[in-house]
Amino acid sequence: MSEFPPCPKCNCEYTYPSDNMLVCPECFHEWNPSEEVAVESDDFTTKVIDSNGNELQDGDTVVVIKDLPVKGAPKAIKAGTKVKNIRLTDGDHNIDCKIDGFGSMALKSEFVRKA
Repeated sequence: MSEFPPCPKCNCEYTYPSDNMLVCPECFHEWNPSEEVAVESDDFTTKVIDSNGNELQDGDTVVVIKDLPVKGAPKAIKAGTKVKNIRLTDGDHNIDCKIDGFGSMALKSEFVRKA
């Protein structure tokens, strides 16, 4: 065991000094022990929030809160349309789903609420 603190990223106990920094031999993370260390995480999942502030998850059912025009379609998706079994994705349109009468769609979470 060493007299140095464990790595804040991977919790390895075999850290060693290099100049005025500490180095982890397992994940190669370098940090200054005199500075306050923010715990880093490899979990970069973002929360997807609906229009009411509720967190959405894969498989949820949501309701469209306003009429949404669809490019190339003669009609819009009407407010109140229930969408079942959503899938969350990264990007601007962060919900993938299938809507009856329209097929596969990508929606923005700000235009839906959790059912």
